[in-house]
Amino acid sequence: MMGPLRIVILLVLLYILYRLLTGPKKRPAGKARPEPAARVTDVLEEDPVCHVCIPRTQAVTMRDGDETIYFCSRECLARYHEENKKNRASKT
Repeated sequence: MMGPLRIVILLVLLYILYRLLTGPKKRPAGKARPEPAARVTDVLEEDPVCHVCIPRTQAVTMRDGDETIYFCSRECLARYHEENKKNRASKT
């Protein structure tokens, strides 16, 4: 005969097996948890010299007509100016 402890253990094991087979409880369609809204606080821009992505708020900027160019450092900005001077000199 089975003792009361064995019956309890058998029932617990059967319940665990049942839960494993049926999977987690699913919420009804109208009761779905709302997803948190993603907040974009900054946009990444690529440095045209070294091609590093940097957040706009941390970038060194330069205006070229209507366009804003973003740099990761003042050194990249200086290199960009040097390259543009060389390109302009070679065109003339």
